[in-house]
This record gives sequence, C-alpha cells and structure tokens, in this order.
Amino acid sequence: MSISGSMYAGISGLTVHSQAMSVIGNNLANSSTIGYKSATTQFEDVFYSTVSTANGLNQVGHGATVSSIYQNFAQGSYESSTSDTAVAIGGNGFFMVNNPTTGSRYYTRAGNFEFDQYGYLVDAHGYRVQGWKAAEKTSSAGVVQTQGALTDLRLTSYQSPPSATSKISLSVNLDKTDDDNSTNTANPFFAMFSEWDGSDDTPIGDSKYAYQTTITVYDEAGTGHELTVYFDRVSDPAVTSQAGGYQVWEYIVTCDPTSDGRTVDGQKVGTTSAAGLLMAGTITFNSSGIMQGMTAFTLGDGATGDLKDLNSWTPAEFSDNGYPVFTANFSGSPNANFTTDANAKTIELNLGLQNDGTGWNGATANAAALGNDFTSLFNVAQPDLQAGASTAYDSASSTYDQNQNGYATGYLQGISVDRDGVVSGQYSNGRIINLFVLALADFNNPQGLILQGGNLYSEGSDSGSARIGRANTSSYGSISANTLEQSNVDMSTEMVRLITTQRGYQANSKVITTADTMLQEAINLKR
Repeated sequence: MSISGSMYAGISGLTVHSQAMSVIGNNLANSSTIGYKSATTQFEDVFYSTVSTANGLNQVGHGATVSSIYQNFAQGSYESSTSDTAVAIGGNGFFMVNNPTTGSRYYTRAGNFEFDQYGYLVDAHGYRVQGWKAAEKTSSAGVVQTQGALTDLRLTSYQSPPSATSKISLSVNLDKTDDDNSTNTANPFFAMFSEWDGSDDTPIGDSKYAYQTTITVYDEAGTGHELTVYFDRVSDPAVTSQAGGYQVWEYIVTCDPTSDGRTVDGQKVGTTSAAGLLMAGTITFNSSGIMQGMTAFTLGDGATGDLKDLNSWTPAEFSDNGYPVFTANFSGSPNANFTTDANAKTIELNLGLQNDGTGWNGATANAAALGNDFTSLFNVAQPDLQAGASTAYDSASSTYDQNQNGYATGYLQGISVDRDGVVSGQYSNGRIINLFVLALADFNNPQGLILQGGNLYSEGSDSGSARIGRANTSSYGSISANTLEQSNVDMSTEMVRLITTQRGYQANSKVITTADTMLQEAINLKR
C-alpha cells in the first residue's frame, strides 16, 4: 500500500468518525424528545489490495465506511402527564397517524395527542390518530368491540344523549312490628290506594303509610321525575285470621300528579283523583320476614269513568326480565297511556321476586276481586327470589339498595384510555361511554423504517408492510394512560461514545499528518 493510500484510509476514518459524531450529537440533542429512539453508527472495513510477500499473498485494507446506522427501539422510561390523551406504548408497536392534507400515513412512538377544534385526536403536527370506533356492546369476555374500518378518530359530540328509565330495583326492609296505618274493611289490600287523592295538594297524609322511599327516574327527554313507593302493613282481622303467620304489606307506586301525562277514556289522568297512581299491589312475607310472593295491578286499557275504581285495575304485564311493569307517560305521548300500548315507555319494578315463568299464577280479573280474602292473593307464575330481595324483619324500615337505569343528558367531563387502547368518555350524567379503540402497527423489521423527522416514521422497502392490530393482543404492547415515553438515549453511553469517537478521529487525522511527513521526507531525497 502506498503512502498516499494510507492517507486515503485516514480520510475514510475521518469521514466515518465525523458521521458517528453526527449521530451522537443527534442522540444528545434528542435526549429529551418524547418517543425518540437512539441510533448507533456501525462501521465496516472496505476493499483490500492483494500484495505479494515472502509469506505469499496478503491483503492490505483501504479504510472504513459506515455499514449501518442502527436504531435502538428499546423501551424508553415513562413520564407522567396531566393530559388525559397522553399515552405511551409498553412493548412493541407504533401509533398510526394520518396527514389529512396528503393522506400519507406515518408511525410514531410519541403519544402526546390532543383533540383539535374539529374534534379529531391529533399529534403535535395536526396529523390524525388512527383507530376504530367502539361498538356499544362488548363480547362475552368483556372485550370492547369495534365497528367499521380503520379511520381518523374524531369526537363528533360532547354530549351523552338521555335515556328513559325502563328498570327500577328496590331492596327495602319493612319493620314487621309496624302498625296498619290505612284501613279499609272491604278492600284492606288497597287501603292506601283508597286514601290517595291526586287532585289534592297532599295526595296522601304522613300518617297513612308505614314507610316510603323515593327514587328519581328519567323520561325520554332526560327530564327527571321523582317516583315514591309507599308501603303499609295489612293487619285487617279478616286477613290475619287466614294468613297463618304470613305478613302482607300493600304498596303503591306514585309520581307527582302534575307529571302524570296519561289520557284515559278522554280524561287527562293528571286532573283526576287517580293522578300519580301508577301501580298498586301486595307483598307477602313468611314469619321469618322472607319474601314469598307479590301482586301488582295497573290501570287497565278498558278503564272508564272513575279511574280509581278497583274494577279498572288489572294484573300488571311483565317485562322480558320477569318483573311487573307500569307507565306514567310523562311526555304525554299518544298511544302510550297503558303498558300494552305500542308507544308506551314502560318501567319494570324489581322488589326482589323475579318471574321465571309467564304471567301470573291464579290471577284475579281485577283488584276488586281480591276483597279481604287472603287466599285470593295470587303470585308470579314461577317465583325466583333474588339476592337482596326486600324483607320484613324486626328492625326499622329502611332502603338498603335502590337503582334505576335512566339518565339525563350528560356533558363530557373527562377522557380515559385503558391498557387495551380503549378511549372512553366520562359524562356529567355518570355515564362512561367507550368512544374509540387506538390502532397499533408493528413491523417485521422496524430497522427498515424511514425516519421522517418530527418523531415520525414511514414504511420502507426493508421494513415490510405494517401489521395493524389492537394493543395488549398478540405481539402488540399495552397502553399506559396519562403517560409519555421518554427518549431512550443513555447519556452516559453517549458520552463514552463521544470520547471514543473523538479519539478515533484524532488518530485518523494523525495517520494523514504522519503520511504527509513521510511524503515530505521522500520529496526531500531529491535535494
């Protein structure tokens, strides 16, 4: 190898070490960049010349070149964030974003996302995050399902629409030592019913019942209405003499008479004494206070004249869940006045006894037919006592659980993201709605991705096509919410590389200056 050849070898050394220094400088410059992946410069030797020596043929190298700049995709540390839409990937995968102007797709580990003024979830460049819309229902395993194709994630509404109440569940204890506050010799099972006067400012006096509990329900417009259920013990001698130790309680389900929107036989129920009376019936307990049976009556669709006439109150219909239903028609809708009407918004009442069969067992034609005969009290066809059913123990009357499934209009108050990438909205009405599912992309060879700047990568010929899937499945990592992935640059490692690269550069420059000196000596031989 000639002296000039050694100079060119030294020049190649300067070149590769200067490139390595650029990579190190870029790493250090991005040591605080979210989602940045450090790089390492790898060298290789270049071609060789064959020379003849006393030992035979040997080879002399001609320097070095950069073989590759290796991307280190190791996991970066987590950094907490106060942003609800800040997310990080733990494990394999990249978030997907789309340039809305060009339609180009990019991949990133930087999850510093936010909603823009149009409701799109975007990155720092305004590129739209990709994923799927969440379906309303989950799978049997509780996995949130998706609907439609991969798309830009967009929040189209900041409201949760209202939903009318269709279910009420009450678990009460009724004090078995309470008195019978409302009495009616002819119809003891409907004494409170008889006392109720919806046309009066005080429909029922405080002394006419043993216990009451109130729950707020919602109509289809999301307006709240208070429903009050009154309970009173039935202690009429004609009943107790036949009861054989069983206890009977009567109950009525009521609403504010002014919110009763039913129209029956041309009469606005809200203007009559029956205003606000939605359901009436009985509950039977054994001597231990365990619920054994119940009856339920609602205003029948053939009612005329006096709407409090017990002959017009017929056995209630059942919901598909096996509980008796009633309606108040709060909105005054047509063809929605009886539970059998096509437009009726029915509400089921669950006091703890479910009907596993169909209809009632031995039901009377109407409420009047019960009279004062304990043996006339019928029951659901196949009673199934539920956990937490109402009781009649020797302790103060109380409500130990009540709930309903309606809600008013809600307004978005917060966003959360779970480890599966499901983005949910928390609303002011207590609803939590699954909105989107973040998509992740993975590659056979992430080293083949093309760096685009701005924490973005694009597919390259060597990366292979993106494999798109959901977080926390297969080879894809999980999502960490309120978190950002820090740069994975190791400062100490980079400083060591900085020193060794500097020394390598110095050594190669020394090769050039030394070769230059040798050439100078050769030139001086001519003197």
